[in-house]
Amino acid sequence: MFLDFIKVHFSEDKKLYHSIKNILGFYPGNIFLYKLAFLHKSASQDIKKGVKVSNERLEYLGDTILSTIVADFLFKKYPFNDEGFLTEMRSKIVSRANLNKLSQKIGLNHLIQRDKESNNQYRSLEGDTFEALIGAVYLDKGFNFTYNVVIKRIIQIHIDVDELERKEWNYKSKLIDWGQKEKKPIGFNVVDVVGNGYMKQYIVQVLIEGNPVAKGQDYSIKAAEQQAAENAYKSLLPSN
Repeated sequence: MFLDFIKVHFSEDKKLYHSIKNILGFYPGNIFLYKLAFLHKSASQDIKKGVKVSNERLEYLGDTILSTIVADFLFKKYPFNDEGFLTEMRSKIVSRANLNKLSQKIGLNHLIQRDKESNNQYRSLEGDTFEALIGAVYLDKGFNFTYNVVIKRIIQIHIDVDELERKEWNYKSKLIDWGQKEKKPIGFNVVDVVGNGYMKQYIVQVLIEGNPVAKGQDYSIKAAEQQAAENAYKSLLPSN
């Protein structure tokens, strides 16, 4: 512990060391991994012959590690619930919207290196960074250590799992189930695309028996479908 203190105290990355300690409860071993975790692709750096380095590879790794840890946590917390319930709960916890909020709550947004001019173009920036951070912890400390950090420092402190359980989530599935019960076919069509690049958004329309009922707009087709389904479901069944 004393050696860690000396290393941190005289490091040029002292601020980052302390930030990680405050957020996750430990001092990093390989600080380079954590610096990389906060390097967004909008501020990526050339390392060799046009090859750029950013947190995207760590994000990929962290996404898998986080999903595995959450799946194990839910499997043990809900021993009598079926696979469908567990899958939906995992989706709620690791959704981009939830991870964005979580990242802001624990202060990761203040550590991200990014192109300030394009800040508003990256709607998943905070959540992506959180996943990259989990990837960095895994490479630095191993799976068991990462598991304990996610459970004890993230889920138990910052995520109200019981509240998420009560929260409606998959309106697309709910709408399709309603359509099957009522014998009314449900369809989803992309009717327009607005913006370009990272600003591109899809407009999706819900069709019931071929008739347009509601629309949704978001940066991915899946998210736009969910929004359109929610609007349609609430208009058809306002008491639900």
